[in-house]
Amino acid sequence: MEWLDSVFVDHSGLQAVVVISIIIAAGLGFGKIRLMGVSLGVTCVFFAGILAGHLGFSIAPGMLDYAQSFGLVLFVYELGLKVGPGFFGSFRSGGVKLNMLGMGLVILGTLTAVGMSLIWNIPMSDMVGILSGATTNTPALGAAQQTLQQLGLPSAGAALSCAVTYPLGVVGVIIAFALVRKLVVRQSDIDMADHTDSNHTFIAAFEVENPGIYGMSIKQVASLTPHKFVISRLWRAGDVSIPTSETVLNQGDRLLVVSTDRDTPVLTALFGHQDNKDWNKDDIDWDAIDSRLISKHIIVSRPEINGKKLGALRLRNSYGINISRVSRAGVRLLATPGLVLQLGDRLTVVGETVAVENVEKLLGNTAVDLKDPNLAAIFIGIVLGLIVGSVPVVLPGIGAPIKLGLAGGPIIVGILIGRFGPRFHLVTYTTRSANLMLRGIGLSLFLACLGLSAGADFVDTIMEADGLIWIGMGFIITLVPSVIMTILSMRLWRLDFGSACGMVCGAMANPMALTYANENIPGDNPAVCYATVYPLTMFARVVLAQVLVLVFV
Repeated sequence: MEWLDSVFVDHSGLQAVVVISIIIAAGLGFGKIRLMGVSLGVTCVFFAGILAGHLGFSIAPGMLDYAQSFGLVLFVYELGLKVGPGFFGSFRSGGVKLNMLGMGLVILGTLTAVGMSLIWNIPMSDMVGILSGATTNTPALGAAQQTLQQLGLPSAGAALSCAVTYPLGVVGVIIAFALVRKLVVRQSDIDMADHTDSNHTFIAAFEVENPGIYGMSIKQVASLTPHKFVISRLWRAGDVSIPTSETVLNQGDRLLVVSTDRDTPVLTALFGHQDNKDWNKDDIDWDAIDSRLISKHIIVSRPEINGKKLGALRLRNSYGINISRVSRAGVRLLATPGLVLQLGDRLTVVGETVAVENVEKLLGNTAVDLKDPNLAAIFIGIVLGLIVGSVPVVLPGIGAPIKLGLAGGPIIVGILIGRFGPRFHLVTYTTRSANLMLRGIGLSLFLACLGLSAGADFVDTIMEADGLIWIGMGFIITLVPSVIMTILSMRLWRLDFGSACGMVCGAMANPMALTYANENIPGDNPAVCYATVYPLTMFARVVLAQVLVLVFV
């Protein structure tokens, strides 16, 4: 049976792959089990690794370090690519408020951890792990471990303290929401629609009854308001047409307008009267509105179009068509002239059949061309991220320079490439499933290795007094700031309960709590606010973890 030892026990490249694969497969399997309506998902890989380490499984230290580091880099870089296109836009209007509230939660939790460390004399090398586990933020733990290693200090304590506090970090946010909803939330807090920064488009019909715009062109009317809108169709004397920016509006014209839900009252005042028909149903047959016009979804698949502004293509004037909206990664965007197109964008084009077919040839509309990811761009981005992460940055009051490291550098480069790459014709497009696959592989590798390294001493740590103290402190760091910021965001900053929960989930990097919020709160505000807050707070926690180590260790 020596061959079994070579597969499962003896340290080698083969044995490392087998052990890590078993941990990931078992963890993902158990992660699908739901308890009280909540499943841990990929987080269970972490606990499967702990169990494997406790049972005596191990792999070569070099293999462990490589797999853990590569998994972390792959996960955070792909995450940066995913959130990059909407990252800077999230700072507009309500997004600024949400991000500042999220940063308030991050700072409050960090100050709580520092205070506990000073009062109870807990080493910061352990407390930074407690903070990472309490906020379910494994990239922050990775950054802290790397900083400890750079200082020549042991990092095992951080991994152990994170491991024992992580479970209550997951459920602590859910408990916070349940407490706030039971004790504080009113029905009006749930029914409010105070979050108004959604990118989702809204379609409505208006009749021109405002004498102030009679005889004005659409371009002139658009200049009267800062709110963006696209007029998809115009009804006049029984005929349907596609208006241009020079089309003059007359009394009684009926317009089909694409904007956002929050802009509907403003547009009603601008045009005069809103039609009562619901144009946002999925079952509307757009081709039946007029036999001469068709509506078709066209995918941008030609690399030459990547990075170009929609207005620069002059599609309306050249082909006599109208683009009413653009869908990107499941989010519907308003088709404004300044919108920078990316590969994979799906444009809704309205026009005559021949004209739409010509636009289709220009844009590509060949989905098969997008199935193969540009792997070269992915690895180039990873290299750039590691270079950025290795650059020492001197901060005032800190003796040693700080580095963004394996977690901070790749996520910053990923965000920048995801946002600005198309302008330089850098093709980083991956299908949603491919992006999820790469992120899932990276996170699974990182969690499996992290759990495996902490598993040998996990049970002993829990049974000791220090382990119980760690768990209690972690639960306080999770629960108290979450409750405080949820209440304050509703009472002082007038967020609805769903938006407040989404903000807290994003700032705590807790997708399990987001699942709970989505299932128990109507609307999509929790998910929208989570996506708005997550990138900045994730980056902040990665940097703060290193600052804590450099200042207090």
